[in-house]
Amino acid sequence: MIVSIQRTSVAALSISAAAFVGILTYEGYKENAYIPVSGDVPTIGFGTTDGVKVGDRTNPVAAANKALVDVAEFEGSIKQCVRVPLYQYEYDAYVSLSYNIGSGAFCRSTLVKKLNKEDYSGACYEILKWNKMGNVALPGLTKRRQGEFVKCFGG
Repeated sequence: MIVSIQRTSVAALSISAAAFVGILTYEGYKENAYIPVSGDVPTIGFGTTDGVKVGDRTNPVAAANKALVDVAEFEGSIKQCVRVPLYQYEYDAYVSLSYNIGSGAFCRSTLVKKLNKEDYSGACYEILKWNKMGNVALPGLTKRRQGEFVKCFGG
């Protein structure tokens, strides 16, 4: 039996369980709020920043539940700015990227402009450009972007 895989309307997609676990793995867990990089915003749990203050604490269950809520918000933003159908693996890669860089940056990006012109390959390559803080490439971001890039192409 031959199974045909087609791109699906973004409105019909939801992040896969594997991609959600991937986001949690990339983000790592921190019980106490911290500043990940000088000049950045306070972060807690699995990368949550909304309403976080230095001194806040969480636990793994609460942090995972908050990450689910956060992912749903990023999915909603993607569904607002991406107007072309995607494969599940492309969608998962873009949700992971958006979770890390923010919805506004994602939706204003050259990546989305290319994507909405159906330049799927060019959009995937844009992921690799998001590995810097300021003008400095960070090893952790570079590794994450390489993983998202591979996922974007179905790997």
